[in-house]
Amino acid sequence: MSLTTTAPCSTLLSLQEAAWRIRRLALRMGEVQGQGYIGQALGMADILAVAYRHAMNYKADDPKWEGRDRFLLSHGHYAIALYAALIEAGVIPEQELETYGSDDSRLPMSGMATYTPGMEMSGGSLGQGLPIAVGMALALRQKNNPAFVYNSMSDGELDEGSTWEAAMSAAHHGLEQLICLVDINQQQADGPSGRVLGFEPLADKWATFGWHVQRADGNDIAAVRQAFDTARHVAIPKPRVILFDTRMGCGVPFLEQREKNHFIRVDTDEWQQALDILDANKPGVSP
Repeated sequence: MSLTTTAPCSTLLSLQEAAWRIRRLALRMGEVQGQGYIGQALGMADILAVAYRHAMNYKADDPKWEGRDRFLLSHGHYAIALYAALIEAGVIPEQELETYGSDDSRLPMSGMATYTPGMEMSGGSLGQGLPIAVGMALALRQKNNPAFVYNSMSDGELDEGSTWEAAMSAAHHGLEQLICLVDINQQQADGPSGRVLGFEPLADKWATFGWHVQRADGNDIAAVRQAFDTARHVAIPKPRVILFDTRMGCGVPFLEQREKNHFIRVDTDEWQQALDILDANKPGVSP
């Protein structure tokens, strides 16, 4: 029997629990390599929980189902975050997390569609996801397929000209099936995002490009759920973007406070410390 997720009535507690599990899964994978883009995974967990446990239509046992909503991980270095969400969603078996980043694993350190079930594109060079998403949305329209295309991207990708060319194209074609998710965590490999290349006022820019725009706290489950629901039900035929402000390392204070946490190495004892912190703050459990 196929498992189809439509989940329009997920409770806040169930979504908070899903985000908690995604954070734990990401930390366990990070421990395998002792390093990685774990700060982004912790910051994106709430968004991914809502995407896979509330908003998206898919079949866990049939990742290529034609009626599925597509989730593109443009920022391919966030792969550990998406793997955790795919394990939580039942697309990938949990036992595979022990293979993360190893030879012949289906879970390479950067997202590759040819390896991983549920991975819609191979990411790496930033700024590629939105152009691909535009093409997918156009193709789905030609097929009369009502599935949504979600493009998840980093704030660093706002530096790429291809992002804005695709944004213009999406608005020109009125791609109402396209929802772009921008993770604004203010971190890039070269330093704070706004210092590398200033992008504010960001909401005004997307609106000027012809998009329906929302901005929300990406670490507030209620706000994230409301933003997804609104994006799926905009009456005007135009693409939609949600600008999510997130905290790198969210849920683990000693990781949140690191000055540079774009790519981090974590000491052996700190992995268990981080898991203990998450477990002590498990949703629905009184301290």
